[in-house]
Amino acid sequence: MNAAISTNGVKRGKSAKGVLYLQRGVAYFIIALLAVICILPFYSMLVNATHTHAEIATGVNFWFGTALFDNLEWVFTNINIPTLTALRNSLLVSLACATLTVYFSALTAYATHIYHFKGKKFVEVFIIAIMMIPTQVSSLGLVLLSIKWNMLDTFVPIILPAIASPITYFYLKQYFDSILPLEVIEAARADGASEIRIFHQIAMPMVKPAIALQFIFSFVGSWNNFFIPSLLLNAAGDHTLLPLIISLLKNSSPETFNLGGVYCIMTVAIMPLLIVFFIFSRNIIKGLTVGAVKG
Repeated sequence: MNAAISTNGVKRGKSAKGVLYLQRGVAYFIIALLAVICILPFYSMLVNATHTHAEIATGVNFWFGTALFDNLEWVFTNINIPTLTALRNSLLVSLACATLTVYFSALTAYATHIYHFKGKKFVEVFIIAIMMIPTQVSSLGLVLLSIKWNMLDTFVPIILPAIASPITYFYLKQYFDSILPLEVIEAARADGASEIRIFHQIAMPMVKPAIALQFIFSFVGSWNNFFIPSLLLNAAGDHTLLPLIISLLKNSSPETFNLGGVYCIMTVAIMPLLIVFFIFSRNIIKGLTVGAVKG
């Protein structure tokens, strides 16, 4: 009888292991499939950036070609496509927007976390309610103000609104609530530290992972922003950005249209995003997880 029980136990153990291996196999297959789906468009873009227009137009290319330097020359020397100017402007605008967004959102989140004042709940609800307003609705007022204040074709109406970012504020507020105890602030005050010093030297370093994560999101959002710049900037002028340049390429005449060049400039456009991602990559996972758990 004991032998039968032992045999049944071994069979159940083998069956449980078989089910576990099957579940892991299915999970790994799905993850690998999703990874391929995510990577395939980027791979296709890189491959097409190395082929000529004729090679791309005549069929699908699965491996790299020999026209990369010709396409790069077309991108950076074409007088009708100010790629270097757009690249510089996009970098400056994105860095400025990301910096303002993260700093002032952190400042606001810190204030609503630490201080208790009349109407605090209303302020928090009001800021979060702004998240529900689509950009297309508020853009009309922004354009009218830009016309009234003679700020069209400048970066001012694109950069300054980045100060107010309800989504970034909401995330940083949750992070502050989960990781910054009031006792630390009281101890710093007792030691004679000023409020602004407490924010910069104590609060900001404690939420560094969240700051890095939101900086990446803000930078990417500003870098890829097309709608607002298309309303405020002249795409053919000196104050142009990469998304506007890329959008103009599809309107090129058939004689000058170059698919290889289009893929090449798209590849150039994502390189700064990859650089920013790798710089802050160590803080991404921590920034996503720590603020999600309170206590």
